[in-house]
Parts: sequence; structure tokens; C-alpha cells
Amino acid sequence: MSTNKTKIFIDGQHGTTGLKIHERLKDRPDVELLELPMADRKDLAKRVEITKAADIAVLCLPDAAVKELMAAVGDADTCVIDASTAHRVADDWTFGFPELSKTQRQKLLASNRISNPGCYSTGGIALMHPLVEAGVIRKDATPAVFGVSGYTGGGKELIAVHEGPNEVEPFGIYGVELTHKHVPEMKKYSGLTHAPLFVPSVGHYAQGMLVMVPVTRDITGKKVTAKDVHKVLADHYEGETFVTVRPLADRKWLERDRFLRADRLTDTNSMELAVYGNDAEENILIVASLDNLGKGASGAAVQVINLKTGVDETTGLAVAA
Repeated sequence: MSTNKTKIFIDGQHGTTGLKIHERLKDRPDVELLELPMADRKDLAKRVEITKAADIAVLCLPDAAVKELMAAVGDADTCVIDASTAHRVADDWTFGFPELSKTQRQKLLASNRISNPGCYSTGGIALMHPLVEAGVIRKDATPAVFGVSGYTGGGKELIAVHEGPNEVEPFGIYGVELTHKHVPEMKKYSGLTHAPLFVPSVGHYAQGMLVMVPVTRDITGKKVTAKDVHKVLADHYEGETFVTVRPLADRKWLERDRFLRADRLTDTNSMELAVYGNDAEENILIVASLDNLGKGASGAAVQVINLKTGVDETTGLAVAA
């Protein structure tokens, strides 16, 4: 990459994720943002040209537009970070979750094709991958994963619904076909042989999400305690800045000692994991809390940009107190 300012092009910078990435990068002295005039935003030839001129290109586009662009870009040296779902389970793209394993950062440093994780899958994978790897959750199990997100997770269309003049539903589940676009990456990077059963939902608030996975005997196949689960997660993420594990059965982050808000990490790149359990009934609940627009989208992309450019990973990113 350039020894001076890193040239970065955000294709789709006027969308929800692109705007946030632009906001996080625009004032950095180590970054030069390349931009196309509004009239050229849909001109494929000009987009290919500026992508090839960049050190890093971040694609905040629908899947079809990403595939069209990449077919034209070919094997150009530009480091491409794809925020769509187009390449998240592709073998020749590297998954942009540095905390996935002790070797993931090295894989990202060696790769010029990086897929930015989905918001729900960031939480689900963070919870399940260490437990599958440690044999706590069986590889052939079918975990249930439940998620609730702020309405910004649905992009401009859903934002317009919730911030418009008409009455909106305060809460609702969706994806009842059980084919949500984040399921394939949850399956692959959690190390499962079967897809998890994933039920997403949206609430009438802007940002923040919770991802929850019940850990029960039917997915462990053996007696497991909350302490066992907590130790695996705590060991896996030991020393990480952005992914932290709360003390076992921690109640300090609960509002009124009982209510876990989904929006508590808004505008940070932090993700906090927690473990609660009823060992007498062999029922355990693991929870990930994150900002769907932070660690779940734009923050994750900026973290990888920081890694690739050799600056501190926290540059331009907020860490929860």
C-alpha cells in the first residue's frame, strides 16, 4: 500500500453503512478519500477505474452490483472490503472478523479480498464459534439463534418507515422462511454442519442489537454448566479490545437490575458477551450485545482498514467504557 496517505474509495458512501464509514474516516490525516461526482456514481467504467486507483475499496452495495463490479475489477491489487453478502462464504475471500481466531489477523493481513461480516452473524459467530471449537456445542447440532436489532439495520427503506409520519409496529419478528441472508456465514464460521435456526426481529429504536443463543443439552449432548461456557468464551477473547466477556451472571449492565437494553453500545465498536444459567435445569443463555452499525457494520470495516494500514485498531473507533 501507499507509504503516504492511504487512498480509500467507498462505493455506496451515501447508504447507511457507507455514510458511517465515511464519517469515521473523513477527518483522518492518514487517509485520502477518493470520491466520484454524483453524476458518475452508476458509471461502471468510472467506478472500476477509481477502485483500481485506490489502496482500499469498501463496497457498500447490493450483492448484484458488487458482483458486477468485481467481475470488471478482476485481480487488481486493490484491497477490497465487501460489506454485502456476496462473498461472505466464498473460499477465496477472508472473513473480516479479526477476533475469530488467533490466526485471523494474519489471514486478513495476507488477503486483498475481505468480506465484512453481517451484524447478526457477528454476534452469533462470536458466541457459537468458540463453543463449537471447544466441543461444548456439537458440530452437528442445530442451535437456535434469536436476534433483535434497531431499525437502521434495515437500511434507508426501514428507516423511512420508522421515522415517517405513519404509525409503526413497536416490535416484530421477520425472516419466518428461516432463510435469512446471515445464516450461511453463521453456519460456516461457527463450524456447524447444519444451519442454525435463526429468528431475527426489529424494534422501534434506531441502533443496537442483542443476539441470543440458548445452550441446552440437546445441542451439547452432555452436562455443561454456565461456568464451563463462560470459561471457554473468556479464554477465547482474552486480551481483545473490542470483544469482551462480562463476569459470569453479571447484573451490573442490567437496567433496574433486570433489563438488558439492546441499544447500550450504540456508536461504539464494542461487543460484549454474557452468560447466564440455571444449572439445576441445565439451561444456559449466552448473549452478545453490539451496535448493528458499529461492530456489526461500519466499525468492523474501519477496524480491518486500521489493521491493513498498520495503525492501532482502535483508531477512529469508540470502545465502550
